[in-house]
Amino acid sequence: MKKAERFSFCSEGILIEGETEPLKIDLLVLATGFKGVHKLKTTFTSATFRDLMDKDTRLPLYRECIHPRIPQLAFIGVSESIANLFTSEMTCRWLAELLDGTFKLPSITEMEEDVCQWNNYMKQSLGESYSRSCLGAVQIWYNDQLCKDMGWKPHRKKGPFRELFEPYGPMDYS
Repeated sequence: MKKAERFSFCSEGILIEGETEPLKIDLLVLATGFKGVHKLKTTFTSATFRDLMDKDTRLPLYRECIHPRIPQLAFIGVSESIANLFTSEMTCRWLAELLDGTFKLPSITEMEEDVCQWNNYMKQSLGESYSRSCLGAVQIWYNDQLCKDMGWKPHRKKGPFRELFEPYGPMDYS
């Protein structure tokens, strides 16, 4: 574990500001806490990464997890919802299936178009003041997208009446 204000990626792993040797790593976890998006925008020493993070008031993430221009970097827990733990758990499962090779990411252009469509939908639903990624109103739609990507049936209830009238919850995705 290493606490760092700023770092940069390199071919050997990461270089932490103030350190002379890069850290050879396989996995980097950024536990940003509150105001995580702001911290992410100021964490990178690379101007390219900082610029990619600062294009919008929110992070432009495909499936609220992967930046189309930095697909090797995943974000968990950036999106808010009614039940953040459940959203993060679904996103972690989606990421695990992606890393396991169950499915592949679309092209950068396709991911950016999807992000743009998502943002447009959210702005229509929440108004122009929409500035944070909140899945509360579209939780089932979001989970359906993740399920389709992973090759799961998005309809999780047993029977059409239950599908139409019973609320979805975490146990429906176990």
